Amino acid sequence: MPGPRVRSLVFVLIFGFAVASYLQRQGLGIAAGRMMPELGLTQQQIGWIMSAFLVVYAACQVPGALFGQRFGARLTLTLIGILAVGASVLTAAAPLIATGGLLFVTLLVARSLLGVAHGGLYPVEAGTVRHWYPVARWSSMLGLLVTGLWTGAALASPLVATLMEAYGWQAALILTSVPSLAFVLLWWFVARDLPSQHPRVTPAELAELAGNPPYDAAAPLTTRRVGRVLGDSQVLLLTLSYLVMNYVFYLVTFWSFLYLVQDRKLSVLESGWLGALPFVVAGFAAATGGRVADRLRLRFGPRTGARIVPLVTLPLASVFLYLTVSLGSPYWAIAALCLGFACVEFNEGNYWGVAMRLAPNDSMAATAVLNTGGNLGGVIGTPIIAALTAAQGGWGVVFATGAVTSVVAALLWLRIDAGRGVRQ
Repeated sequence: MPGPRVRSLVFVLIFGFAVASYLQRQGLGIAAGRMMPELGLTQQQIGWIMSAFLVVYAACQVPGALFGQRFGARLTLTLIGILAVGASVLTAAAPLIATGGLLFVTLLVARSLLGVAHGGLYPVEAGTVRHWYPVARWSSMLGLLVTGLWTGAALASPLVATLMEAYGWQAALILTSVPSLAFVLLWWFVARDLPSQHPRVTPAELAELAGNPPYDAAAPLTTRRVGRVLGDSQVLLLTLSYLVMNYVFYLVTFWSFLYLVQDRKLSVLESGWLGALPFVVAGFAAATGGRVADRLRLRFGPRTGARIVPLVTLPLASVFLYLTVSLGSPYWAIAALCLGFACVEFNEGNYWGVAMRLAPNDSMAATAVLNTGGNLGGVIGTPIIAALTAAQGGWGVVFATGAVTSVVAALLWLRIDAGRGVRQ
């Protein structure tokens, strides 16, 4: 019997990078409770340190992706993993290096370095899927990759908390970076930029990729070529829809716990456990949604097939978000919140797969534009949500806004033509 395809091992490694990245980025927020009294940091300073990651992370999406296109995924993901581990070690070592104001600056620099490292991670992983998997499975594999993010998010709290209780916050941050270093070593020795470069890839596996859009590895990465992708109307429309949709992503990710405590009057412990349910559901939804998107594309064609998922699920998300604040029982409200978030995350593989098909020669750049828009959804939405929750009846307005943005994100798909690539 033939052995497993090499691409399966390649995917396991990029899935591992996705899990490890969320362990690293979530760790500081979990360790912050210990860090503040031990290091004399204020909550506002912790907020600045965490914001530094988000700003740098968003700014490095396109540069990181272009580096990946120029030098290949093998080198780029190796450097990303090493730099991410270095940023975690610097965070843990900061009290040994500096004190007072200089300590705060050191932590700010360390968190910014993590933003630089992770900036190009997901676009480069999307480019890896583009080369190693048939086009008919791009959305499926990208949806499954998003499940890796939610896996890391789900593991972060119990793992970091347990390690912190046993060994302290510094050891917890370093130990949760060890998997990233392991993936770096495996990736460097196992992976290649293209399947044709790998000695263990069989002719049968290469034949399965014959239907993919052609790729010219020798084509120079010129400013004009990059500009066509960054300024393409279809890529920008897709990005705008993704930005609007991600208002709900950040609403649930950052604010659902507070909503359950403040508005639904659940205990902190109960809110912690129940507040994790939307993330578990989101992981399953992302994996399923990618598969459904690929099948619809094959059945109805790229233009119509790509529109069906958002035009059905995003309006459904608005209904469930309305029910979240309308239902009397807090437990039914949590069920509605889970279903609403699942409807949103059902679309992840479809968005990323369409971005890649719009620019198959520049899939890393196109998905970097898309993910920059997704992050801007958080940058724009977070202060709006904060302001609304401070007002009387604010939670109802917050979720109503999420319902509206879900519908707007869906309507934008009526202008998106997933069958048209970037004009060369």
